[in-house]
Amino acid sequence: MDLVLTLSKARGVPVEFVERRVIEQLGSTGSSQGIMAVAEARALMDLGELMAASRAKPGPPLYLMLDGIEDPHNLGAIMRTAEATGVHGVVIRERRAAGITPAVVKASAGAVEYINIARVANISQAVVTLKKNGVWVIGIDMDGQADYRSLDLTMPVAIVIGGEGQGLSELVRKRCDWVASIPMKGKIMSLNASVAAAVIMYEAVRQRDGLAQV
Repeated sequence: MDLVLTLSKARGVPVEFVERRVIEQLGSTGSSQGIMAVAEARALMDLGELMAASRAKPGPPLYLMLDGIEDPHNLGAIMRTAEATGVHGVVIRERRAAGITPAVVKASAGAVEYINIARVANISQAVVTLKKNGVWVIGIDMDGQADYRSLDLTMPVAIVIGGEGQGLSELVRKRCDWVASIPMKGKIMSLNASVAAAVIMYEAVRQRDGLAQV
C-alpha cells in the first residue's frame, strides 16, 4: 500500500480513501485486494489502424488473431504473452467472444494497456484483408497437417487461435494459408488456448531472434 501511495503521489494521481464495501461494490473481479484504480477505457483500433501502427515497429509484422476466445482469463493470459513477445497487434472478434473487461485487464497483468488491439466483426474477412496486404496466415488446430515448427514465422505472419472447444471456424480454416498443429506426446490431445498461443508466439520469437543473429 505504501508503494502505491508513493507512486501515485509522484505521478500526480489523486488518491481517495473509502470503506472497503465501496471498493467491493465498484469492483467486478471479486478480488480487489483493497485497491482500485479508475481509468478511462482503452480505445480499440480497426484493422486498418492496426496495420498502420505496426509499420512503426521493428521487424516484419506479427499478428495474433483470436477466433472466438470466450474465457476472460484465457484472453487476458494471451494478451500478457502477446505483449511480452513483442506481437505487433491482436485481433479479436466483436461477437460471441470475450471483450476487454476488467477481468481480462487483470488477467493480462496490465498488458492490454501496451499492446495494440483491433476488434473486427468478422475474423474470416480480416484474414482476407491481411492476405491482400502481404501477410501470411497460419491457423493453429489440433487437426492441422503441418508441424508448427516447420513453418517460417520470420515473414509477415498472422497466427490464428480458435476458440475453446470448437477450435477454428470452418471458413477461417479454409482461408488460412496453412493450418498447423502442436505435436502432443502424452495422452491429452490438446492444450488450453492461451498455452497453445504462447507456444506459437515464442516459436516466432525464437525464429526471429535467430534471424537477427545471422
